[in-house]
Amino acid sequence: MTSSQPAPGDRTAELLALLTLRFTPQLGPRRIEALRRHFGTARQALSAPLGALRAVPGLDARSVAAVGNEKAAAQARTELDRAAEAGVTVLGRGLDGYPAALDALGDPPPVLWVSGPLPGFPAVPRAVGIVGTRAASPHALALARQIASDLARADVVVVSGLARGIDTAAHTATLDAGGQTVGVLGSGVNHIYPGENAPLSRRMTVVSEYALGTPPAQHHFPTRNRVIAALSAGSLVVEGELKSGSMITATHALECGRTVFAVPGRAGDPRAAGPHRLLREGAVLTESAQDILDELGWGTVTAAPRPDLPPEQERVYAALTTPMTLDDLQAACGLALPELQTALLMLQLQGLVEETGGRWARR
Repeated sequence: MTSSQPAPGDRTAELLALLTLRFTPQLGPRRIEALRRHFGTARQALSAPLGALRAVPGLDARSVAAVGNEKAAAQARTELDRAAEAGVTVLGRGLDGYPAALDALGDPPPVLWVSGPLPGFPAVPRAVGIVGTRAASPHALALARQIASDLARADVVVVSGLARGIDTAAHTATLDAGGQTVGVLGSGVNHIYPGENAPLSRRMTVVSEYALGTPPAQHHFPTRNRVIAALSAGSLVVEGELKSGSMITATHALECGRTVFAVPGRAGDPRAAGPHRLLREGAVLTESAQDILDELGWGTVTAAPRPDLPPEQERVYAALTTPMTLDDLQAACGLALPELQTALLMLQLQGLVEETGGRWARR
């Protein structure tokens, strides 16, 4: 049978049923999705006789016996009350508000916990995932900030994992540009990890498939990466080693039929090994937000708003479309070195540019 949208009066009951299945031992997202699709709703799955449950593809005897667990049902009721008290929204698979973009997954989360306003995520979302290593180079951090900021001005939602490094840079730059950003967690939405990003999390929307209070665990992060990939029309890997969460995100993006973007790095740098492999395998070479917008057919980057600038400062600022060394910037804007240095100092004092790792970039 195919899934169907419950009547309005049944939505709370369906959400409780989904939560019950979610808290039931032996039932992961893939088996819960199989039950929901087979019976049409989670409620019908919970009330189905054993014989009907045994006919569901992918369920073994232990899974069948676990359906209808009373302890799980009690936990579901408690969790819904806790979420209401915390101001957290709980979205159920097949119910209004649940992101259609997650249909691309074979094992979509049966339930999502959401803190903050969730943007619309249709089947083809106007969203891009930006991921990368926690120990990012200054150049990669500057580039991630620039790309995220430009995407935000193009009305693109930026999705990432709220981790240190590239994730934090992407979220922060998106917010500073007035855009929308979503962090997908490997913990409960009220258990922010790392802790120093708790203030940042309160400025944005965070989502998780883990219950309130769930602490971060190593095996949660590869799982959450599939959600980042599915919520995004494309995923950009800025830096990442060959065995990294960023590469897992890219793999999930391909499995979802999404586009993979990668930033070329310095030869020999382990942090560039992941993107370089992706580029060899056909990822879109990306040096700016415009590369992403062109590939997805989403228009052009809007110039960042700024105060009126003197001619020399305007030339320097306009040339900084990507992070540049001083030599490259001088060649791009055609100023003598003393004039260029003066212009950079004035722009820096206004908070418009910054220098990290020997490269200049817009803030």
